Amino acid sequence: MKQQIQAIQAELLKNKHSSILWATFVAFGLAPVIGAVFILIIKDADALAKAGSLAMKAKAMNFEANWKSYLGLLNQALAVGGVLVFGFVASWVFGREYSDGTAKDLLSLPTSRTKILNAKFSIYILWCLALVVSNLLLGFVIGSMLHLPAQETDIVFPLLSNYFITAFMTILLGYPIALFAIWGKGYLTPLGFVALTLVFSQIIAATGYGTYFPWSIPGLYSGAGGEYKKLLNDVSYTLVVLTGISGYLATLGYWKVADQTK
Repeated sequence: MKQQIQAIQAELLKNKHSSILWATFVAFGLAPVIGAVFILIIKDADALAKAGSLAMKAKAMNFEANWKSYLGLLNQALAVGGVLVFGFVASWVFGREYSDGTAKDLLSLPTSRTKILNAKFSIYILWCLALVVSNLLLGFVIGSMLHLPAQETDIVFPLLSNYFITAFMTILLGYPIALFAIWGKGYLTPLGFVALTLVFSQIIAATGYGTYFPWSIPGLYSGAGGEYKKLLNDVSYTLVVLTGISGYLATLGYWKVADQTK
């Protein structure tokens, strides 16, 4: 246990001063800002008339100047943008050792390969959770500044529950990316995988089969797919969990037997 804690501390030190850390927070924090822009446009009749495409987008989403619409937007942004940003985080955490040329040095330490990998998964989870919570807090701050009308707790609590369930599913779907980072020995292979999952998740969801494609499921659950959310079932959620477990076990298995030549 002591070695595992030390491995996690080492990963924390390697990542906390990285510029990539703050870049992910800035990129992920765009969603609350965009939501604020929508609210300002809707609340101002003159701005609504001049906004053009933004106003049309807000109307298409049935966006209103209240907490229900605002939190709903954050949830949808988490489901879709989270696949990209969390995928980037996983690519960085698991692929940087190869890009920096420190993978062999890491494996020469008196720490088991399993503990090293578990430390990286721990950092990945903590990083993603920090992004999730920071967006929610930023959203509450911005919403309060915009004087959004108070909502009943029976409306807000389910929205928050949906938000964190979406976050849990999206984080799980980042596990297989670790395998591609280790197998590809760097960033390009996992980022390519992330791009493919984003494209296919949109296409497959549009065809009505997104309930059986793991990377489409968080977006459908968040409401980004409209009525398609009703098609989700126990099999859909089981597929997400199995994808995460399979990604972890496959990464662990490959990491243990891989010949580290770089």
